[in-house]
Amino acid sequence: MCVYTLNKMNKKWVLITGASSGFGEEFARQYAQRGHPLVLVARRLERLEALAESLRQQYAVKVVVEAVDLSELSAISQLHRRLRDQDIAIDILINNAGYGLQGKFIDTPLDELMSLIQLDIASLTAVTHVFAQEMRGRKHGEILLVASLLGYLGTEHLAVYAAAKSYVQRLGEALHRELKSEGIQVTVLSPGLSDTGFAKAAQMQITPVLRKMMMQAAPVVRAGIRALEAGRMSVVPGFINKLMTFFIWATPRSIHQTAFDAVLNHPKSQPKKK
Repeated sequence: MCVYTLNKMNKKWVLITGASSGFGEEFARQYAQRGHPLVLVARRLERLEALAESLRQQYAVKVVVEAVDLSELSAISQLHRRLRDQDIAIDILINNAGYGLQGKFIDTPLDELMSLIQLDIASLTAVTHVFAQEMRGRKHGEILLVASLLGYLGTEHLAVYAAAKSYVQRLGEALHRELKSEGIQVTVLSPGLSDTGFAKAAQMQITPVLRKMMMQAAPVVRAGIRALEAGRMSVVPGFINKLMTFFIWATPRSIHQTAFDAVLNHPKSQPKKK
């Protein structure tokens, strides 16, 4: 058997949540390019199947598609059971599923806020817990939690989303230390504004200032993979975003909160009223 074939057979399985678009789709492409077999998880089956077929043809990798609504906690344990029945052990978990909402807290319907909390916090926690337990049994594994630069801030008109991403950051930083002795590497990726479709889904109007700060998905994902492989606790991709985190660290809240609220909540960046 040739070395190339052996290398492909020995590649680690990667599970990517929120894989049908944005960062999730880019993670799938970059790991497929590296020859990893993939489990792609999202709600939109047609988009998952189209992506899976493209990756199979382009990179000759094995791709398993799982159309799952991760906001249903029972669906997470069922997903794990189906993979176990197929003898698929997840070595790398990219916990990327989530979404955001922009608007005044009181004016946003409560059910929409609770749905965000369910997916961005509860479901992310459950997915991490279920697959980390399996990794502990094998004494190795890698977990990347996708947070946001906004997790460093209490952000006006993005209050619940920013708070949810702050939870992801703190969870990941704690698990980085806690799970290291179990052979599990945990890294937090905190992107700034990126061209992933998030802004449109969150009904944000992008100002010229925000557009200049926007990164493409590929370098963000590449930075996340490299940080995970290097065993780093967290990473903020992009020079400007790194400067922003330093500014947040170096200034009182009254200063950096006011500055970032002015940028993020410029009148032109507000969602249009229907």
